[in-house]
Amino acid sequence: MKKKTKATAPVPVKRRKTAAAARKAAPKGARPAKTLAAAPPDDAKRAVRRLRAQLAKALARIEELQASADIDFLLDIPNRRGFERELHRSIAYIKRYHASGALIVLDVDRLKPINDAFGHAAGDQVLKAIVAVLLRQIRSSDMVGRLGGDEFALLLWNLSETDAKAKAAALEQAIDQLTFTFRGRVVTAGASAGVAILGPHAEAARALEQADSAMYVRKAQRRHEA
Repeated sequence: MKKKTKATAPVPVKRRKTAAAARKAAPKGARPAKTLAAAPPDDAKRAVRRLRAQLAKALARIEELQASADIDFLLDIPNRRGFERELHRSIAYIKRYHASGALIVLDVDRLKPINDAFGHAAGDQVLKAIVAVLLRQIRSSDMVGRLGGDEFALLLWNLSETDAKAKAAALEQAIDQLTFTFRGRVVTAGASAGVAILGPHAEAARALEQADSAMYVRKAQRRHEA
């Protein structure tokens, strides 16, 4: 005779509560907890302030270096790069507003013999004196730059060709009158100047070439006159 087996009740399987079920189970009015961000400690605040100060100092230094890249360190006037940049801007202004100007390129006549005879310190003294003369002879709106070595350029506003040539002659005369004493010897330098007029069709490179060519013609004339 077979024994009857007792039926066992199935073991209930635990199920994970769904998000919806969890919301239903939560008491009414309850809100999910928010994670609060911790305030930065004092050390972090000090570090941020220090980095900001360093950044400001670095930006100021970059600006200073960019400005110095356009300035001749000996004479404290624009170098060729700085002068040509300003010349391009000025020509753009002349074309847009129908203004006028003049470009004078000026070359010192006897700087090399002074350097050879008395040294470069003497030559530097001559250049500084010449720059002082040029700055006294122009208006605050005008500009003097050193193209390199013993060659300078002047950007003059609102001058006719006649006035520009008269200004070039006046600059030559003022520099001719400079005298220097080195090792008991009195020497002079002198300068030759050439002019190019800046009008509505001017181009920077072409204007520099024209003024430079006129300067060499003038230098030959002065050598012949001497």
